[in-house]
Amino acid sequence: QVQLVESGGGLVQAGGSLRLSCAASGTIFSTRPMDWYRQAPGKQRELVATITSGGSENYADSVKGRFTISRDNAKNTVYLRMNSLKPEDTAVYYCHTKVLLEYWGQGTQVTVSS
Repeated sequence: QVQLVESGGGLVQAGGSLRLSCAASGTIFSTRPMDWYRQAPGKQRELVATITSGGSENYADSVKGRFTISRDNAKNTVYLRMNSLKPEDTAVYYCHTKVLLEYWGQGTQVTVSS
């Protein structure tokens, strides 16, 4: 059973930074693509960033140049570094992976005040 546990959310002022972490267990982490999604109140969950097993990255247009996804296969952890945060980045952020079956973390709240 794959388990994903996020951490690192919190309250930050606009322009600030946060780093989210997602620790994976129960899987061969290095072979998995990993994603970060977010869901704001009243909105659909949206894909924020993806990193493949080979380390290729992709980002939503809304976060390009501000967010960086990375992974440490030795620690079975994927990160999301978020800089220049805006109030519209406020959401619950979820870690996700899918290889045949998909798995979600429990989410971590990020609140950006103006």
